[in-house]
Amino acid sequence: MRTAFTLVELMIMLAVLGILATIGVPRLGALRDSAAVHGAATELMTELAVARQTAIARGVRVAVLLRPPPGTVTVAADADTILIRSLHADHGVTLTATRDSIAYGPTGLGYGAANMSVIVRRGRATDTVVVSRLGRVRR
Repeated sequence: MRTAFTLVELMIMLAVLGILATIGVPRLGALRDSAAVHGAATELMTELAVARQTAIARGVRVAVLLRPPPGTVTVAADADTILIRSLHADHGVTLTATRDSIAYGPTGLGYGAANMSVIVRRGRATDTVVVSRLGRVRR
């Protein structure tokens, strides 16, 4: 009766595990990048919603300022800073935006005459958040 594995059997098992790990590790990295980008885009959409709701509740203009190189998002109403988040530090993503800021008026509509697109990127994963002139946010 046999109760142990032979050296050849162990070597074959290690070779198979090595091949499976080689195939799986890059996909795992891509999955992590995709999850980080999705989380950062969702957080950005939440911050835009906070800005819009604050503008409606306070009856003032609220601005969302994007600083792409450090990857920070700041929500400010007049001289009052409501929220500062670093998406780069939290999720490891980079931001690219068509504008550096967008504002919401007291009615919750976008203030100004242009749309804004923010591209959230990490590795090969990319997501785009678009804010319309009316203040609506979508992916």
